[in-house]
Amino acid sequence: MIRILLADDEAMMRAGVRAILSSDPELDVVAEAGDGRQAVDLAISHHPDVALLDIRMPRLDGLAAAAEIRRAAPGTAVVMLTTFGEDDYIAKALDVGAAGFLLKSGDPRELIAGIHAVAEGAAYLAPRVAQRVIAQLSGGRMARGAQARDRIEALTEREREVLALVGAGLSNAEIASRLHIVEGTVKAYVSAILTRLDVRNRVQAAIIAHEAGLVA
Repeated sequence: MIRILLADDEAMMRAGVRAILSSDPELDVVAEAGDGRQAVDLAISHHPDVALLDIRMPRLDGLAAAAEIRRAAPGTAVVMLTTFGEDDYIAKALDVGAAGFLLKSGDPRELIAGIHAVAEGAAYLAPRVAQRVIAQLSGGRMARGAQARDRIEALTEREREVLALVGAGLSNAEIASRLHIVEGTVKAYVSAILTRLDVRNRVQAAIIAHEAGLVA
């Protein structure tokens, strides 16, 4: 089972999201929060696999809550759920360590797919969000490509191989299967890659992989 913390200040929205998630027998909402501060407290006490956070909440907004959860409960992956698709929210969400970004107006199947992806150690961006990220990357691509290639020089050949698969969107389990190694070894490689590249999460590492040309 994938244990989920659901945080949104609108009770009706929480009920709707819970109903969507309940359609998948592998998903279990173990706690609900009506504000960001409560979300942090529940994440610490319940240690869910995934925290699904609305961005705009009272007492502590979703972005600040995400940052605190990543510090206090690093085993909990964070997915941001919002009606706002502005570029600054996307960038801030990724910067605080969110592994996924979904829009409330999206297909319910995206919500379930996103939860599964981040629980398995991958990253997930809703298609419309991914389009925005790609658009941002298209400007100044050559300069960023050179910078990215310089950054991956610090990686070993095996680490670059793992980074390429991270950039392709594979989970730790999928990478382990592809490279014929155990999943724990993949986690160690990913951790080392994030440290060497000085990035906070897999999404940022995946962007570097694309900019450096490791992924088509």
